[in-house]
Amino acid sequence: MAENCTHDCSSCSKDCASRITHEPLHAASSVKKVIGVVSGKGGVGKSIVTSMLSVAMQRRDAHAAILDADVTGPSVPKAFGLAGGQVESTGDALIPLRSKTGIDVMSVNLLLPDETSPVVWRGPVIAGAVKQFWSEVVWNDVDYMFIDMPPGTGDVPLTVFQSIPLDGIIIVTTPQELVSMIVEKAINMANMMNIPVIGIIENMSYVKCPDCGKKIEVFGKSKTEEHCRELGLKFLGQIPFDPALAALCDKGIIELYENDYVDAAADAIEAFVAEKAE
Repeated sequence: MAENCTHDCSSCSKDCASRITHEPLHAASSVKKVIGVVSGKGGVGKSIVTSMLSVAMQRRDAHAAILDADVTGPSVPKAFGLAGGQVESTGDALIPLRSKTGIDVMSVNLLLPDETSPVVWRGPVIAGAVKQFWSEVVWNDVDYMFIDMPPGTGDVPLTVFQSIPLDGIIIVTTPQELVSMIVEKAINMANMMNIPVIGIIENMSYVKCPDCGKKIEVFGKSKTEEHCRELGLKFLGQIPFDPALAALCDKGIIELYENDYVDAAADAIEAFVAEKAE
């Protein structure tokens, strides 16, 4: 960030990391709130949290959508049972696919005839695709758009932070101490970009014994809630290893989940939006 930064990029010629140059939405689009789902590293379950949050908001009579910005690891379509090769075009824009309950989804895997085809693209091409998913897709009357962010703090996450007007982010973590350090990197990146952190949700928190119901903390005692207090952030709950949830994703019917794992996060998003509107 440049010295004496005013955070007004419209009148600044500096090419710094925190420069904000939002891409315009397509003229036929309407998106009210944009929430990024972020992780400091891969493999923490960011995509399943994104999917569950969109289902939770859809169940609250809001129109939810998912922009899958994790271009090289797009797993969202699988969770919703959406296949590639079905995306339609209006000539100047693409129409996202709609899930069984009405959630709009756009992902690179929906543009591929074979979902197992690798996306062997360099960073600038991936970043360009993410921008196109925002500005060249018709997002029709969306109340909450969730962006499944690529992991880390590199080129593509930076592109999303700079080019899409995020209202706030949810950070996904796991209980390991190493991950807590990486989470702080994601928090610091959000602070650099002046994007609010709504809270942190912990995935893979424990396994519940199917016989006695005892919670087994596979990664040891979680300190995520303690870290949230230290950082002044909201702790949004825990998601366990849940074979039933994994089975729903594998079958493409994530919309049928029957748990309250992300209810606190959904409540926090609604409260955050209401507070910003005041």
